[in-house]
Amino acid sequence: MKLKIAIAEDNHFLAKAVIEKLSFFDDFVFKFKAANGAEMVGKLEANHNIDVILMDIQMPEMDGIKATEIIKEKHPQIKIIMLTVFDDEENIFKAIQAGADGYLLKEINAENIHKSILEVVNDGAPMSPSIALKALNLLRNPLQITTDSEIEKVKLTKRETDVLLQLSKGLNYNEIAENLFISSGTIRKHIENIYRKLKVHNKMEAVQKARSQKLI
Repeated sequence: MKLKIAIAEDNHFLAKAVIEKLSFFDDFVFKFKAANGAEMVGKLEANHNIDVILMDIQMPEMDGIKATEIIKEKHPQIKIIMLTVFDDEENIFKAIQAGADGYLLKEINAENIHKSILEVVNDGAPMSPSIALKALNLLRNPLQITTDSEIEKVKLTKRETDVLLQLSKGLNYNEIAENLFISSGTIRKHIENIYRKLKVHNKMEAVQKARSQKLI
């Protein structure tokens, strides 16, 4: 049975080069490409019958680390290999935290991509040698990395906290407006501010992040 592969990459030429490398192998079938993380998440809504995603990190709209986190939550069976030029510790750390199954550098040749994809579907964790070395260093010196939440504690206003609490109960804008005696337009503005401060894109993410940071 052929393995179904998808790619998230905003550089058209790099994506084309990777698709070409995949085409050398009969045991793979390339299904689709997305130009950013949000597009990949959307395409998986329509078709999540994918075995492996090759995921770039820096992309517009939604980066690969955020996309990996969302995809792993919804479709944990899909294997995700970061395929990137970034081999700095912070990106490695965040990608592993987000649930990435492997981490390869883009200059990898076709043979090694093939080997790495087979490895990841057999529950391995393929990594380029320089990445593996940095991952080991991270384990030895975990204190060198500080997470976003340690760097920046989010501060919500009293009103924003009220709105978030109501959101967490599953209420819609109109119901929240009624309960707090303000217009639904004002609620919308508060919610925009909440999303911006928490660096999230939807209600579910906002509630989860607020709970994890003990804001509600």
